[in-house]
Amino acid sequence: MTQQPNPWLLRHGNAPRRFRLFCFHHAGGNAGHYRDWQAGLELRLGGGVEVCAVQLPGRAQRSAETPYASLPALVKALAPVITQHSHLPFAFFGHGMGGLLAYELTRYCQLHALPLPQILLVSGLAAPQYRSAPRAWHKLDDETLRQTLLQADAMPPEALASEAAMQAILPVLRADFAMVETWQFFPAPALHIPVTVLAGRRDRRTTPEQVDGWSRETATYCRIEWLDGEHFFIHQQISAVLDCIAASLRHCQGMQLAVA
Repeated sequence: MTQQPNPWLLRHGNAPRRFRLFCFHHAGGNAGHYRDWQAGLELRLGGGVEVCAVQLPGRAQRSAETPYASLPALVKALAPVITQHSHLPFAFFGHGMGGLLAYELTRYCQLHALPLPQILLVSGLAAPQYRSAPRAWHKLDDETLRQTLLQADAMPPEALASEAAMQAILPVLRADFAMVETWQFFPAPALHIPVTVLAGRRDRRTTPEQVDGWSRETATYCRIEWLDGEHFFIHQQISAVLDCIAASLRHCQGMQLAVA
């Protein structure tokens, strides 16, 4: 029987894989942001890694679905999806909202004795215990929200430039902001896996103290990489970002990826 595509995952390539990297996008984004990562990581690691970009409801081919506005509800829905694909070793990467989702999903898996990623990679995100006071952007009217985004480096500039794109994305963006802004940190045991943090030197949404705070979230080690750029340095510095990710994956215990 032919296996039906999973709507949650955008996968690339059919060659045999030995490791999976699940990627979670930023607020207002979609899985397509990671379409070029498969080729980029293969250049650095060989053909053993598979990029699985997570497609959340409400965007791209899932545009007819209602987007989640609750992070705990989304985590609970995603956990079985990851578990179904955990027969290979895997890692999580997330930027902005995607980093918070990856972090909470890792904590959920650890608390419920589910398979864990071998490493958590977060990008453009303050440590959970050091986050700034939550905003209320999800309650703003459309025009105020758009102007706020323009001033706060909260969306890629190309997305804000198109009126049609903004009208299409605002409901999803509002739901994404609601997830992040209503989320509350709760104490739990430190993660049993290492953490790598990518941060932009000119990112106005994080401070060095907030980034360094990630060391409190793991019982093993935390590696912090500072890159040139603002909040969306993952687009501006894609080669450097993939170099950092490849280096972290290469050192994961139990991974047997070829080195290009």
